[in-house]
Amino acid sequence: MSFLNLENKRILVMGVANRKSVAWATTKALEEAGAEVIHSVRSEARLESLQKLLGDRKAYICDVELPEQITALAEQVKADYGALDGIVHSIAFANYSEGFKPFHETVRKDFLQATSISAFSLVEVANAFKPILNEEASVVSIGISSTDVTAENYGYMAPIKAALETCSYNLAKSFGADTRVRFNTVNAGPLKTSASAGIPGYLESYLYAEKLTFRKQNLTTQEVANTAVFLLSSASSGINGQGIVVNAGMDRNYFDKEVVRLAMRPE
Repeated sequence: MSFLNLENKRILVMGVANRKSVAWATTKALEEAGAEVIHSVRSEARLESLQKLLGDRKAYICDVELPEQITALAEQVKADYGALDGIVHSIAFANYSEGFKPFHETVRKDFLQATSISAFSLVEVANAFKPILNEEASVVSIGISSTDVTAENYGYMAPIKAALETCSYNLAKSFGADTRVRFNTVNAGPLKTSASAGIPGYLESYLYAEKLTFRKQNLTTQEVANTAVFLLSSASSGINGQGIVVNAGMDRNYFDKEVVRLAMRPE
């Protein structure tokens, strides 16, 4: 038995977008630890685009914006596998239908849609899969480490990611009434992903974040995935209802002398 004890465990990973995504890095790390990974993706088109990447891995289609598809996914997994040892929720979506705006101008329908997909879907997934989660299963969501920081170029997603964290904590309490299923979030610092590439000004924020890390090197997707794998394993059995910050110390280094020097440099 290994330290992680993930051999022959079955994990559902939701949200693989491409080979740069946290979900894919988590898949590879789980498989290296001996786990069997199955997937769900949002559409037939996404599944086709991932065909080469996923190979012969089992993959289902589930658009979490549609509750009936979540229910159907749970039923399909139950029919095919019977039970799960864990779920990775790596799903986020934001439709800036009118472009990026100041937060007070957020479009209601965009905010509600993004909340439904990025946060409340965790609740619906947990509810649908509760009957087939093994007694000590683990559910891990991928969040961000800066939900309490205002970032102009992140729009309304920071409060929605905060909602995801809160949903996770409350699910831990709710499930705790009659199971030992755990819920935790991995709160990651800025990453180089395909999704982040579409955020205006993200590169500047990414480079700034790097200067704030203690090691002067930004987080890697693999480091986030490794934390998720640890939380899925029995090695983390004492961790429940938590948000694990993984950002190389970025949030502890606001007064780094180099950053202060650059900020105070005369125009």
